[in-house]
Amino acid sequence: MRDLDYLKLLSREFPTIKAASSEIINLKAICGLPKGTEYFFSDLHGEYDAFIHLLRSASGVIREKINETFDLLISEEEELALANLIYYPKKGVRAVKREGRFTEDWQKITIYRLVRICKQCASKYTRSKVRKKMPKEFEYIIDELLHVDYNDENKKVYYEEIIHSIIDGGIGEDFIIMLCDLVQNLTIDNLHIIGDIYDRGPRPDIIMEELMNSHDVDIQWGNHDISWMGAACGNLACISTVLRIAIRYDCFDLLEDGYGINLRPLSVFAAKVYKDDPCERFMPRGIDENIYDTVDPGLAAKMHKAISIIQFKVEGQTIKRRPEFDMNDRLQITAIDFAKGTVTIDGKEYPMRDINLPTVDPKDPLALTKEEEELMRTLQMSFKHSTNLQRHARFLYSHGGMYKRCNSNLLYHGCIPMKENGEFDELKINGIIYSGKRLLDYIEDIVNMAYFLPDDDPMKEWCMDFVWYLWCGPKSPVFGKDKMATFETYFVAEKSTHKEHMNPYYKLSQKEEICDKILKEFGLPTEGSHIINGHVPVKSKDGESPVKGNGKLYVIDGGLSKAYQPKTGIAGYTLIFNSHYLALAEHKPFDPNQESTPKVEIVERMRKRVMVADTDIGKRLQTQIEDLYELVEAYRGGILKENYKF
Repeated sequence: MRDLDYLKLLSREFPTIKAASSEIINLKAICGLPKGTEYFFSDLHGEYDAFIHLLRSASGVIREKINETFDLLISEEEELALANLIYYPKKGVRAVKREGRFTEDWQKITIYRLVRICKQCASKYTRSKVRKKMPKEFEYIIDELLHVDYNDENKKVYYEEIIHSIIDGGIGEDFIIMLCDLVQNLTIDNLHIIGDIYDRGPRPDIIMEELMNSHDVDIQWGNHDISWMGAACGNLACISTVLRIAIRYDCFDLLEDGYGINLRPLSVFAAKVYKDDPCERFMPRGIDENIYDTVDPGLAAKMHKAISIIQFKVEGQTIKRRPEFDMNDRLQITAIDFAKGTVTIDGKEYPMRDINLPTVDPKDPLALTKEEEELMRTLQMSFKHSTNLQRHARFLYSHGGMYKRCNSNLLYHGCIPMKENGEFDELKINGIIYSGKRLLDYIEDIVNMAYFLPDDDPMKEWCMDFVWYLWCGPKSPVFGKDKMATFETYFVAEKSTHKEHMNPYYKLSQKEEICDKILKEFGLPTEGSHIINGHVPVKSKDGESPVKGNGKLYVIDGGLSKAYQPKTGIAGYTLIFNSHYLALAEHKPFDPNQESTPKVEIVERMRKRVMVADTDIGKRLQTQIEDLYELVEAYRGGILKENYKF
């Protein structure tokens, strides 16, 4: 009866044998097409200009398409000009107009070339899927141009007349821009973001807007994303953390222009408390200049120190409140000896580099002053009522998760916590032990509850505290280290105290057998499957390869963030998975005034071309086909009656 009820529902969409059979033919045809191209990016860290360029250029693939389409028919200079037009069509058309080259001939040639590129990019899709990517106002015209028979003289005249009418009607500019957008849209079929959209770089909010305007996007949360999600929930430890990092990297445009966070109370408080303190150790590390909200470096340093001390206090309160997190070793602010000017870390005493902490009560170091409490209440309201931040947080929740299984690939940001012996490490919460896949599933549930539970739910506060734990906890899969040595970096000169030890996963996962163990844990076959993650920058300049575990693991954090480029020597990777191969695009530091086509290297060829039928979508389509066959049989057997509309 349950199956019959389902078939009755299905019959509403396909009321006749003819309608159901037609859909079967359509779905089988789709399964026979090559799979779309998937793009994997990781650790964007607010570098919006570089990321948007990678997105618009499809990490160099559009340039390759131009070369394949025209080969020696146009010069390399013309290829580059066409590529730049596709990447930035509005800017490109403006430049052509400014130079007086926006003639009828230029428009005709450009439209002709763009149509050829569109045709090349659309060849692996059904006509209906391509039409869905077109703007409605030009849908009919583009569809006609993409399917012109050049051997038919009548059709050639028809083709030329369409282009002449477009130009004569004064819509050539709009049509060219739209064709460029369509090329970009057709080149990337799926977009996977393997975590850490936020922090360090200037405008992660602009990246979020770009992702929200893209199609078929999924996100695997990184620890920097998690901390912003916790801040959006109103967790004070997460709020102070994201503020500290943003101020440290001079990202005032993000805070004030992007998210409308009112920083005046913090600036007034910091200027008052640290009036005579130069706060030299807290000077911002300005990598990018603010455009809208420039703050004096001296004041920024005071704000940086003020929010850092608040962070150490509220983190300490969380650790005291949650003994199950087992983080008492991170209560450094309680280990300061103000009389001696020292701090005890791991049983050893070190001199403090800065002992001017006027808001810290030696008798109760974790207590916020009344002014700090009022300040944090104000900031909390600002975060919770930021329209843009809440929009972006909801997108992270709706399109994100701890991991994703997709076309025999396992995607996650950081690690699967492991012990030295290669077994999955365990996290015990409320008497229940979690590890491996079960741990990540549990975490995803808690992160969702932190945001969506009502404020009066008794579980809400615990979930928000756990979100903070994910930012820096020793068994957090998105952090993957034994500690976050922020306090030591600011206040202790001894470098050994700054060392953060990586989870054993990072060494173990370089072995093929460990990769196989993880793939099995997540229900994927070991043959033909891969793990794709980021989080740890690959030092390409030192000869380190992003391909590990005998080709089973791809670590694609290559330093898109400017802060990491001195370590990596490059500016990030894109992993590209099309129907023929897996390829790594190695990027140069982004410079808008220089040509920066990446170096693309094929790292694995598919044994046979991957068709839609071989993908996860193909499996779902096959299930739909089987259901439709059952519906046809139900019609033919008289179990259901066809519904003809006369």
